[in-house]
Order: sequence, then structure tokens, then C-alpha cells
Amino acid sequence: MGNTQLASLTRRSFGGVALGLTAAGILPERSASAAETHRVSASPTLATFDEIRHVDAGDLNVAYAELGPSDGSPVLLLHGWPYDIDSFAEVAPALAARGHRVVVPYLRGYGGTKFLSGKTKRNGQPSALAVDTIKLMDALKIEKATLAGFDWGARTADIVAALWPERCKSLVSVSGYLIGSQAAGAKPLPPTAELQWWYQFYFTTDRGRDGYEKYTNDFNKLIWKLASPSWSFDDTTFARSAKAFDNPDHVDIVVHNYRWRLSLAKGEARFDKYEALLAQSPEVQVPTITLEGDANGAPHPDPQVYAAKFKGKYEHRLVTAGIGHNLPQEAPEAFAKAVIDAEAMA
Repeated sequence: MGNTQLASLTRRSFGGVALGLTAAGILPERSASAAETHRVSASPTLATFDEIRHVDAGDLNVAYAELGPSDGSPVLLLHGWPYDIDSFAEVAPALAARGHRVVVPYLRGYGGTKFLSGKTKRNGQPSALAVDTIKLMDALKIEKATLAGFDWGARTADIVAALWPERCKSLVSVSGYLIGSQAAGAKPLPPTAELQWWYQFYFTTDRGRDGYEKYTNDFNKLIWKLASPSWSFDDTTFARSAKAFDNPDHVDIVVHNYRWRLSLAKGEARFDKYEALLAQSPEVQVPTITLEGDANGAPHPDPQVYAAKFKGKYEHRLVTAGIGHNLPQEAPEAFAKAVIDAEAMA
């Protein structure tokens, strides 16, 4: 079989029992087609992440949830914008039940994660978030982990896997290879593609920055709906995540991220060496599974475009039945299964 394997996974609500049976080989490892039916768990295992821990790591005091045995094989789950750790509320306990040490941090600008110094630049550039991840692993004495994420979290995991492969056992990345650069961001796209990035251009203006600050929750709920048009989340689900946006640095981090991408905001010199490497579009050598939802309304590359970037053992899986951008929350079993399988590939 070639380096890339395409699989189609249907959406399943899930609990630890079903996942355990799948991993044990009692249930099929993956569905053969979107038409295949599956048993649905009526009461999925759901983490509320009531116990939030804190640790000083690099520039930050990082707020994070941790599940599973302290000596388990480590997994870091990284969320995106505008989401939070609740995207992994079903994934994390399932992995913990299998003996993994599961760490789910709030990114800089989210939840209880705070800067240790008021003088530190509120920097959203991609390499800064990747360094945050390395510093967190150092602080928690995690030498090597499986990294899994989506949106900003997938980009961060991709960067760690590419620049620090010795720290990454395996990788799960929604929407695949998301490493970019300011040079890449300067290249114009066809109008239909530019339209998908409307919020990026909105954030380049003072009006956009002020509008995001004033209407943060309304704005983010709109992004949820556009990015996952088939996901029928309720107000309670959104409100649970919206608490994470009430962070004093949230708006500055988000706006800086998108302005930096268009070379309209400066980064920090200490990250220049990493950005120079990322501008070369480095290959990823660690075992990887990439995922895509069949109803992802957010901008995302075609899997065939990035497949060649993954040089280790590699699979791509399409998750069907109306799965959008927030794949771990919309299709938790498919995401957790990818983590388990990616680690087994290492």
C-alpha cells in the first residue's frame, strides 16, 4: 500500500466502551463507506474539565486540564480559534480510559492562560504558539508526546512535528499541512478563495479590531456556524466555550495573528529563526494521520496538495456525515481513533 491511505469515516457519538471495542478489534477499525451504519452510544463519556491546573511555562502561566495516569503515554490536544478545550470533552476521557496521559491546554489568550509579564508582546504568530507547546512539555516533564489538533492547534502541532520531531511521537492534524509564512500570505488568491478569508481582512482594520472586542461572542458564534454548517450545537455548548474568550489578551492575540500573516504586524526577533525555517515549508517526518470533515466550511487545503509533505508513515481520512471544522467535537470517535492509530504507527 502507498504512503497515503484514504478512508471514509461516518460520524458517531461515542463512549469509552465503544472505543475500547473498536481498538480491541471487536468492532471494525474504520468504516468502508459513508453508507455504513453504526451503533450510537446514548450516553457518551463527557469531560467537564472542572479541575483546571496551572503551570509556569515560558512566557505563560498555562491553564490546562489533565486526565489519565501520570505515567501514561502522553497526548497533547490543541484547540483552535475560536474554540477552546471543550472541543475535546469527549476525546480526552476516551484516551485517558485507554491509559494515556492527556493534557489539554488553553492556548495563549484563552481561558485561564495568562502572560507572566505585562511587558511581553501579545504575539499570535504561529512559531510563538509552537514554542509555548515545547515550553509546556518541558514544564510538565514530557519528553515526547503525540500531538493532535485542529485549526490553530493543528498548525501548532504541525510546526512542532516539523521543527522538533524529537518531541513528537506522532501527529494528528485536521486539514493536514497548515504551515505557512508571511511570504505565502502575501500571494493573492482567486476571489472565491479570498472571500473565505473575510475575517482576516476585517481584523486588519481598527474597526475590525474594535468590532471583535465589542461583539466577541456574536462574532465567534457566527464563525462556528459558517465553519460547521451542519453542526446543530446549542446555546449551552457555545456558552461553555465562550467563557474562554473572556481573557484579557484574547482580542490582541487573535488580531495580531491575522495581521502578522499579512505582514501588517511585526513579530518578535526571538522567533525569526523558526519563521525562517517555516518559510521553507519543511517536511514532516513523524507518523501522521490527517483528517478532514466533509462539510468543513472554513478555508482548508485539498488533501492531495499536502500529502507529499508527510514523509513518515501517513494516512488521510475523510470524516463524513456533515462534519465541519470543529472535528474533534463533532466527530469525537473518529478523532480519538486517529490519535490511537497514529501512536500505533510510531
